[in-house]
Amino acid sequence: MKQDIASRADIEKLVDQFYSKVRIDGTIGYIFTDIAALDFARHMPTMYKFWETTLLGIMSYKGNPMSVHIQLDKKEQLKKEHFDRWLELWTATVDDLFEGPKAEEAKTRASQIRYLMQYKVEQSRQLSSP
Repeated sequence: MKQDIASRADIEKLVDQFYSKVRIDGTIGYIFTDIAALDFARHMPTMYKFWETTLLGIMSYKGNPMSVHIQLDKKEQLKKEHFDRWLELWTATVDDLFEGPKAEEAKTRASQIRYLMQYKVEQSRQLSSP
């Protein structure tokens, strides 16, 4: 039986495995590696803090992911299929590693983030077009 998400170590395991899938994914990998050109060594601790804050209530994350994605959309239009694939990879990674109430919450929160992010990015695009 799989364990539930319960600690920072669990968050790190989840995020590391998720990003290992993202980097090589044919649909969204290039956005992270080429367009955003993420320095994963710097990015991963931020993601650990984001998910630790989101799932465990440990208020370690400070940042504005919405503005980051709106700026990214100006470089490469983020489409529905990009958001869908992100959620698909996240959900599969959670399911591969964990089960329990926090694991379910991780998938629910990711789904909410996915839809809100797409909405805000598209809204920003519409507001900035002539």
